[in-house]
Formats: sequence, C-alpha cells, structure tokens
Amino acid sequence: MTTLVTGATGYLGGYVVERLLARGERVVALVRARDDAEARARLWAALELHRTPDPGPGPRAPADLEAAGAWLAGHLAAGRLALVRGDVRLPDLGLDAAARERVAAEVTGVVHAAATLNRRSSRACMDVNLRGALEVARLVRAQAERGRLRRYVHVSTVAVAGRRQGEVVGEDAALDFARSDWDPYAATKKFAEHLTERLLGDLPVVTVRPSIVLGDATRAATTQFDMALAFVRLAQSPVLPFVPEARLDIVPADFVADALCDLHLAPAPRHRAYHLAAGRTSPTFREVTDALARDLGLRPPRFAPALAGPGGRAVAALSRLRGPLAPVGRLGALLDVFWPYLTWDVVFDHARVVAETGRTPARFPDTCAALFRFCRAHGFTYPHAPPPAAVLAAPAPDASPPGPEAAS
Repeated sequence: MTTLVTGATGYLGGYVVERLLARGERVVALVRARDDAEARARLWAALELHRTPDPGPGPRAPADLEAAGAWLAGHLAAGRLALVRGDVRLPDLGLDAAARERVAAEVTGVVHAAATLNRRSSRACMDVNLRGALEVARLVRAQAERGRLRRYVHVSTVAVAGRRQGEVVGEDAALDFARSDWDPYAATKKFAEHLTERLLGDLPVVTVRPSIVLGDATRAATTQFDMALAFVRLAQSPVLPFVPEARLDIVPADFVADALCDLHLAPAPRHRAYHLAAGRTSPTFREVTDALARDLGLRPPRFAPALAGPGGRAVAALSRLRGPLAPVGRLGALLDVFWPYLTWDVVFDHARVVAETGRTPARFPDTCAALFRFCRAHGFTYPHAPPPAAVLAAPAPDASPPGPEAAS
C-alpha cells in the first residue's frame, strides 16, 4: 500500500511515517513548507527521534546522526518516501498539479493525522480540524472513485466523548451530540468524525481515537512536552486537588502508532471505530504519584479533592497573567487546558483494538519516571540536530516505481 500521511511532521504523524516505512510500506508525506529543503528539514526533525539513540547530557554522536540521515536519504532516493508540499486547509490540500497527479496515481491509503491541538482557539480548530477533514474526505472520495482506495484511517480523539464523569465509554457510545464539549478542539474533532462518516460511510474507513498520549514505553525521549510539563509541575506539588482513585487514561505513543498501523494494513478490520486507550487498566492518580515518588525520590503529595473547584478557578485566573508574570500565566494556561481531562475520571474501553491487534499499552506508572527525567534533564526541549547533508542532497525520483499498485 502507498499511504498519504497528513501531519507527517507532527508528533504522532512522525511515528506513523517511521512505522510504515519500517514495515516496508511506501509513504507520501504531506508537509507544510515553503520549499523542498524546508520540507526535508521538517521531516528530519520528526523522524530524528526514532532513528537516533536517546540524547544524553553530552553532544550527539556524529555517527548516529549520519546513520539516521543515511536511512532517511535512502528512503527518499529509492522512492519509498516521497514528500509533497501542501496544507490540509486549502482546496486539493494545496497541492500543485504535479503533486496532485502523483497522489492520484500512487496513493491507495490515507492516514489523516494532521490537527491543531490549540484548545483555546475556536478559529484555529475550525480552520484545521474541520476544513482539513473536509479536504481530506474529498481526496479520499476521489481515490475511491478511481478504484484506488484500500483504507482511510481518520485520527480523532477520545475528547469527542464530551462532558462526562466517572464512566467507562465504548466506541459506539462516544459520539453523543447531546453532550456539550470541553473545548473547541473536542467540538471540532467530534464534528470532523461526523462529517467523515456522513461523507465516506460506504468506504473502507477506520476512525481511531487515542486517549492522552504521553511518552513512549520503549524510550525516554520525546518531542512533545505540553502534557509532560503539566504532569511534572503537578507531580512536584505538595497538594493535589484531585480524587486519588480517579483514573487517568494515558497511553504511550508507540502503542498508538503500532495499533494504528496494524488497523491501517489489516485486510478487513471488524469495526469502523477503535479507542487507542488504556481502558479499564488505566492507573489512578495515586498509582502515578506513588510511582513517581518511588522512582524519582519525590515526597508523595497529599490529595485534597475538596480543592478541585477552587483549584480549577485558580488555574484559570493564573492563565490570564501577563507582563512580568507571563511565565506563570503560560503554565496556568497549560494547566487550564488540560484540567478537565485530569478531573473527569473517564476511561475508554479498548477491547476492540486489543482483540484485533493483540497489543496492550504499557501502563503509565511504569514509564512516567523515565519520561520526566528526560524532560527535566533537557529543559522540556528536544536537542534537535540540523538535517544531515545526505538528507538535503538525496535525489528524489521523478516518477513512480514501475507497476503502480491497484486497490483491492
């Protein structure tokens, strides 16, 4: 299968591109960039995490970077990885005529991972999450009409479940328009799911809903820090305004990417929607804080559930701080965004994906300490290296490989 991946330079999109290439699939990566050099640099930044060892305290090993660069350059030169510059918000995904012809002739699968996670901006969420879903749906329909579509994976989120409290939610019960939403991100992703099903309900479409994606069970390094920063700051707090037995549905990115690729490449998935979640095995707040205290030498926090309401209001007030207190305001804004998902005590049944892929996610208490050590050691940034010369210089084939794949 030749798969077009939107959001290929994002956190989850980078995982999907790397996993598909590792399985011998061909990938066409949609990248928003001004020119090909910038597109290659952005893709390198997304894939560097997966092809180099976790960064240590010293400089990166040149041999590791060269090997990773040779890997990426080899895929580009051999045509196993193609870059097309575009933007999901634009008609025809912003592709020029040559790119449109290439996509039409080669692509038999689509993974739509592009999204904005800006939970405070309705305009940004409408622009990317809704307009983007519509433009991708139009492309998917066109490929189906050409007889070329084998699978479309629409990446959604468990946040589409809306305002709930203390529930276990199955896939068929998650999308409920009678419920209000926590934020513009959840609202637009919910309607994007609805739009996808209404427009493409007769096609081989799978919707996946990751829960909170945090870290990787196979490595400490990450390039996604917002949620990690929120958790580290909370873990360092002496008092937490949460119910200690409330559950946190958190999964590592490697599980999400592997399960997504399994479903994308499966001959015939049994369902149209899957929760890529921790499900009933989700840990409690106390399990997470106990693990951090044990592995990081922290003092376990005290829990004060009665402070949940005042705590939420205090975080909202902090988020409005500006001027000299802007750093505090930024942390407050971050916590304010994630506060509902820390307090709702909702988990998402994952029996479908476990049954079909045989995969179960690592539990967050087993992985959180390594992630937090990495985040603190690197100041909540990933020490990216510039793209190796081999990546920027690799020739890109002008034509598709012989014998273009037909949809089955």
